[in-house]
Amino acid sequence: MKVSRFVSMFILIVALIMLGIFQSGYDAVVEENAKNKGSSEKAQDVVFSSDDILKDNISDNFALYINDDPYDVVTMYLTVRQGNAAEGTDHTWEEINTYSAYEYEELGIDRYKVAGLLQVGDENGPVFGELGYGETTPNATVNIRGQTSTSYDQKNYKIEIKDNRGDFRGQTTIALNKHQMDGLRFRNKLCFDLMTGIDQMMSLRTQFVHLYVNDLTDGSDDGFEDYGLYTQVEQLNKTALKTHGLNKNGYLYKINYFEFFRYEDAIKLVDDPDFDLAEFETYMEIKGSNDNTKLIEMIEDVNDYSIPIDTVLEKHFNVENLAYWLAFHILTGNVDTSCRNFYLYSPVNVDTWYILSWDNDDSFMVTEREMRGNVEYGGWQMGISTYWGNILFQRCLKSDKFRQVLDQAVQDELAYMTPERLSSMISEYSKVVRPYVFSGRDALYTSLTKEQYDTLVSKIPYEPQYYYQEYLNSLEKPQPFYIGDISYENGILSTMWDSSYDFDQETITYTVTIARDYELKDVIATYSGVWTNISQQIDLEPGNQYFLAVTATNESGYSQGAFDYYIANDSYYYGMKSFYLDLDGSVIADFEVTE
Repeated sequence: MKVSRFVSMFILIVALIMLGIFQSGYDAVVEENAKNKGSSEKAQDVVFSSDDILKDNISDNFALYINDDPYDVVTMYLTVRQGNAAEGTDHTWEEINTYSAYEYEELGIDRYKVAGLLQVGDENGPVFGELGYGETTPNATVNIRGQTSTSYDQKNYKIEIKDNRGDFRGQTTIALNKHQMDGLRFRNKLCFDLMTGIDQMMSLRTQFVHLYVNDLTDGSDDGFEDYGLYTQVEQLNKTALKTHGLNKNGYLYKINYFEFFRYEDAIKLVDDPDFDLAEFETYMEIKGSNDNTKLIEMIEDVNDYSIPIDTVLEKHFNVENLAYWLAFHILTGNVDTSCRNFYLYSPVNVDTWYILSWDNDDSFMVTEREMRGNVEYGGWQMGISTYWGNILFQRCLKSDKFRQVLDQAVQDELAYMTPERLSSMISEYSKVVRPYVFSGRDALYTSLTKEQYDTLVSKIPYEPQYYYQEYLNSLEKPQPFYIGDISYENGILSTMWDSSYDFDQETITYTVTIARDYELKDVIATYSGVWTNISQQIDLEPGNQYFLAVTATNESGYSQGAFDYYIANDSYYYGMKSFYLDLDGSVIADFEVTE
């Protein structure tokens, strides 16, 4: 149950006064932070939870955020050198910034590293008492981090501090994120700062960083070069679990691409003779205990339809955490969370699993995508339909009981993410970030004009209302589905598709369109009915490309397309499959054509 922020703060204040350690109150701390940054506004609202005494409720160490000024900028100085083969650091800075994660995968090699000296200071240089002050030898290794982002011109960096060489605010793995595809460059931080006010979620510490790099790997010492603004995000690992008041010896998995299916060929016990770490990590990475027994038991129950989903949830999950996590990403439009960009965590000796957030770069993007003319997401990528392809979320959403909890979570968080709160936070972020975006190195890669940037700052506070309406709409629509393989024999075109689902159990009619173009303007034939397959006589010419789209419509007139999509010229066309009819009459599936 979510506790009012005012009630929560009152409880905490009383408790701290009784302990004799609360001196001037939370407001005074925040006001002092605001003075330090030259603003009279509060730096951040924090909602303190008194629910953490409840069984199975996740708790966060809210003291981590009390003295945190979310609008502060830390200056870091990174000197990179070629190291040695033993550490794998015998590479150049140019090499580090040349190759993407996909190229490393194709080559079957680990990502290149360099030796680095990381120093923390201010705009005048390293500061006494901070990491790396007065040192001249490398204290870290550096390589690129991320997956898709490694293909961008501006790289993200992973800096690992060596043992006994210090830390940055208790952290020895420093993740510096450039967020090149985020025109505002602060969406990820905005989301983590918002999470600190939601009892049922755990946040991570974030920090704006102004990075300077001195590259000594090219054989010359030209001094430090300004690399612009980054956001440092606390790495979720055993150290972070302990820092946030959770069990550091628990089970922790970073999800790479996982829809909660069983995946028996990959998800095995690590002592299984057939266990393949690389195969396992296509789905998730082990960041905690390497005993996968509890993970497998949970996945098997999720996929066992003989067990009611409410029973599965009661046994394996904290329902409020699951619902409030889902509500948060629905209301921020973070569509890239259906099967990745989160962690699974479970304490030792407890059956309960929690979902912890990781990457929020895709949040609050609807206005910017429209501004760029980038039609990248289909109708099913808003509201609950985004999560329908995930077996856990799909089963949850079919539960009336879970949907009631989810709806309460959506209402609570919508009331929390008011335009006033968001406007205040976003205005302060933009004061910090905007000067970097339009100057120096970052200005070379910005995708927005100054006018567009300011427009986004003014409009994003109202986006949760848009996402909320999409959430309501998604409950009225049939749910998305997959189209099967397409065949063409003796002039007969055949295919089938999964049944759609309607929450009101209305009859669903399917419309199939076959066309010569992906905009479905040059239509060859259409079919309509309640069946989930077709086998129809139709004249197709060998050597040509065709498109087959399927749409589900319920009795109330709401429609939904298939999950399948086609990509052409960097645009996405949803609800369809493309195929070629070869000269011999056989069907060849096709997924992309660049014209």
